Amino acid sequence: MQHVRCCHNPLIYSAAEKEMSKKVGKKEHHLWKKRDSTGSGQKALNLVRIVSELPNEKEAVYGALNKWIAWEPEFPLIAAMKALRILRKRSQWKRVIQVAKWMLSKGQGATMGTYDTLLLAFDMDWRVDEAESLWNMILHTHTRSISKRLFSRMISLYDHHDMPDKLIEVFADMEELSVKPDEDTVRRVAHAFQTLDEEEKQKLVLQKYKCKWKYIHFKGERVRVRTDAWDEKC
Repeated sequence: MQHVRCCHNPLIYSAAEKEMSKKVGKKEHHLWKKRDSTGSGQKALNLVRIVSELPNEKEAVYGALNKWIAWEPEFPLIAAMKALRILRKRSQWKRVIQVAKWMLSKGQGATMGTYDTLLLAFDMDWRVDEAESLWNMILHTHTRSISKRLFSRMISLYDHHDMPDKLIEVFADMEELSVKPDEDTVRRVAHAFQTLDEEEKQKLVLQKYKCKWKYIHFKGERVRVRTDAWDEKC
């Protein structure tokens, strides 16, 4: 009888071992993310509760926020960002400003999303000067990476506060950086030129950026139709 020697192919074993370690790694990472997500949600709600009960004084708010992170091994950025979104949803603009400024003072959360939320809060709280200071910092620090949304936010702010000259300046920067405006921004820019009695420039903006087509719902179907005229009321 012929005896067959059994042996492990080291290549096959190595590949199987790597595949198993990958699967285990993915599972552990997934479980860790789920636990962190749950914990950060509770922390966020706790933060919202804390700041909502405080007087509108910077020292009191910053003191409470510092206590909130006192025993944390690292800055709870996910929880702080979630709290910021909750405050924004509740239109608690003063608290949004306080929490966002505190985060930035700690060197945390310096993202386009945070800047967008802070600019919106400045707009809603009628703090145009602070919005302009923040915008100038963004423009000089992140020149080539400013998003369309952020440009649109600043243009919306100037439109809201009837400042057409400033609005046009932001639009000029937008064009210089080759950032294509969305429809709402085009409408606001065209209206700003009209307010400044610069109808030729208004027409040029509309010709260059106005969408030639739009979609409407007709008899239950989405239909593509040509835009024949600019409706200032829309």
